[in-house]
Amino acid sequence: MNDIDILLKYFPNLTEDQQVKFFRFGELFREWNEKINLVSRKDIDSLFEKHILHSLGIAKVIRFADGTSILDVGTGGGFPGIPLAIYFPNVNFTLVDSIGKKIMVVREITRELGLKNVRSHHTRAEDITGTFDFITGRAVTEMNAFYGWIRKKIKTKDINGLPNGVLYLKGGDLVEELAPFGTSAQVFPLSQYFKEEFFSTKAVVYLQN
Repeated sequence: MNDIDILLKYFPNLTEDQQVKFFRFGELFREWNEKINLVSRKDIDSLFEKHILHSLGIAKVIRFADGTSILDVGTGGGFPGIPLAIYFPNVNFTLVDSIGKKIMVVREITRELGLKNVRSHHTRAEDITGTFDFITGRAVTEMNAFYGWIRKKIKTKDINGLPNGVLYLKGGDLVEELAPFGTSAQVFPLSQYFKEEFFSTKAVVYLQN
């Protein structure tokens, strides 16, 4: 199975333009990973499964309405922000990371891909101004700390079927970590969408604002 095939397996309606962008994203990311270690050498061989498809797990939980605004915190090499921006071309993404060289890579990749719906900033989440419909992240830190950074940055007016909040990619046993959030936390196991072994312990955590 080649790179694009694993995406088409679960997202068969990808346009030709999206397929080209995902393929080119993979090429660019691998090139940059040779210069700047964004993901482990072991993981780069499974880039489409463990990083791109993983990021698109959020698209299985929600289909963002056009015009939705997303803040992707601790984006690293652009996950989940860039895959989601390719998949949702009419949704606005702001990608932030506190490590400058990672944001430099994100800027170069988004420029090469011609993604007009992505902005990126070298800053901490706490220092971003403005509010957003959803905040995304991928195993940046434990949930209580993450929510503390961004809880005042979520808009109150909803434009999606799911009320505004946090959509966070996380693995492992989440019971203790999510206990402080009570019923405002929902867990969507990715194993119900993707059959690969990698996803057996992975989930999208949704925190309603």
